[in-house]
Amino acid sequence: MADHTSQDYFSCTLCHSLLRDPVAIPCGHSFCMDCISGYWNEADYTGIYICPQCKITFTQRPVLRPNATLSMVAEKIKKSGLNLNVSPSQVNNYAGSSDIACDFCSGKKLKALKSCLNCLASYCEKHLKPHYESATFKRHKLTDPLENMDRKICPQHQKSLELFCRTDQMCICAICTVSEHRGHDIVSAEAERSEKQKLLGISTAEIKQKSQERVKELEELKTAVDSLKNSAQRAMLESQKMFEDMIRSIERMRSEVTKLIGINEKAAFNQAEALIERLEQEIDELKKKESGLKQLYSTEDHIHFLQNFNYLCTPTEDALIPRVSVNPDFSFGGVRKAVAEIKDRLEEFGREELLKISKSVNEVPVYTTESRTLERRSRGRDLAMTTVDNAPAPEPRTRADFLKYFCQLKLDPSTAYKELYISESSRKVIRTRELQPYSDNPERFDSFAQVLCREALSGGRFYWEIEWNGEFSIGVAYKSISRKGKGSLCLLGYNDKSWSLLCSDTGYSAWHNRVDKAVNGPHSPRLGVYLDHTAGVLAFYSIYSSTMTLLHRFETTFVEPIYPGFGVGTSVKICNPK
Repeated sequence: MADHTSQDYFSCTLCHSLLRDPVAIPCGHSFCMDCISGYWNEADYTGIYICPQCKITFTQRPVLRPNATLSMVAEKIKKSGLNLNVSPSQVNNYAGSSDIACDFCSGKKLKALKSCLNCLASYCEKHLKPHYESATFKRHKLTDPLENMDRKICPQHQKSLELFCRTDQMCICAICTVSEHRGHDIVSAEAERSEKQKLLGISTAEIKQKSQERVKELEELKTAVDSLKNSAQRAMLESQKMFEDMIRSIERMRSEVTKLIGINEKAAFNQAEALIERLEQEIDELKKKESGLKQLYSTEDHIHFLQNFNYLCTPTEDALIPRVSVNPDFSFGGVRKAVAEIKDRLEEFGREELLKISKSVNEVPVYTTESRTLERRSRGRDLAMTTVDNAPAPEPRTRADFLKYFCQLKLDPSTAYKELYISESSRKVIRTRELQPYSDNPERFDSFAQVLCREALSGGRFYWEIEWNGEFSIGVAYKSISRKGKGSLCLLGYNDKSWSLLCSDTGYSAWHNRVDKAVNGPHSPRLGVYLDHTAGVLAFYSIYSSTMTLLHRFETTFVEPIYPGFGVGTSVKICNPK
């Protein structure tokens, strides 16, 4: 318990070793003088100083004063032989798959505590000691563990990247200044960092503003969705009620027609029933007379015959019973026809009104979307220009016209072949002989030195320019272009998903779907590409100053968004307009 307590009080939380030249900061925590000074040196560019232990922030860098008492106690503990440099949890300090390992451990490696920007290596607690104890390493700059320290090495000359080429916007070594970047605008990495650091505030403000705009858009969209739900529910309830009213109205009509048919049926039946009864009575009387006449005819009694003759032979009075004749044209067919007409008219009216309802709902968009510009330009203009009458703008002719559609492009490292080195600005790519530490993913070209840009271009006009060195190809491709294998279908222009211009010192050739066409035109280290995605136009231009010469023009139909891409021989750079 005593060792653990001593370790808590007399170990520096930055180097995890016994305090050396201990100093206390205003929040009460103590650190080695060199450790806290180095830690805060890295924060000088922000002007915000944080306690590494309790995370309290100081807006001004505190003045460090040696703690004599704590220094004396730490010295006595050191002389007593107590080992405070071994953490109780050292068994958990071995580097895992997600940790940065010490470059100097043999066998099973420990986690790195610091990385040295001068040595370009990472160190565990044990191997870090010389950097604190030896005067040789006093000027070395330590930082929190960093991955890919080999990215600090120039891929061409295997020297430390210490300088920055403003002309090509990339980090370089000292040898680069007398070779590939000779005569360029070159400054130290620290000086360029200082300049770019000033832009962080602007970028932060822009990102914050964009974030606030997106939050506002999200809230408005959620409010609109809630309003849409409420509107839909109200419409369904009211429509249901009105349809129920219509159903009740139809039921009333059905009831009235049924009642009308019933009344007429009953009246006709009652009338016929009375006539039937009277006719039946008359038939009975006639039958009785007929029987009496037969008996009278056969009697031999003369007196009986004469007495009954007048009665039986007197004819029945026909006027007392009306003659009944049934109208052969009478039926309820008229009713059936009228109801059928109502049904047909109702269905026709329903179809017409339902069509109107469908149009009123479908033709009014619930949401309208506007494409955002690929990158905010300094003069605040959109990439695509539209005229007041929405008629297509005339195709550009001069370089000034083309530059109206200029768009910023960034290379996508996730698509780059592993021998392609992309600068930090993501605008220049160099073919190297060494494999870059790219991870494997489905988007990467694994057999050809090609790379695509991040931006998907669609539904407008776009223009970009490049500078090139060595044989290369420039073109565009659908996202679905093949990326894997050594087949030629992965090459730009060798399939139906891409179009390209192959460029070399001896000339040009245009390629699409394995069909090539020789192109005549002046050789130029700077090329321009114009795309009208809507019109299906892709054109390549050779550029001298402000003069542009058309090299080749594809006219097709683009059915997907397309991505600019390059096949790299030596180097390709995406340019800013001049």
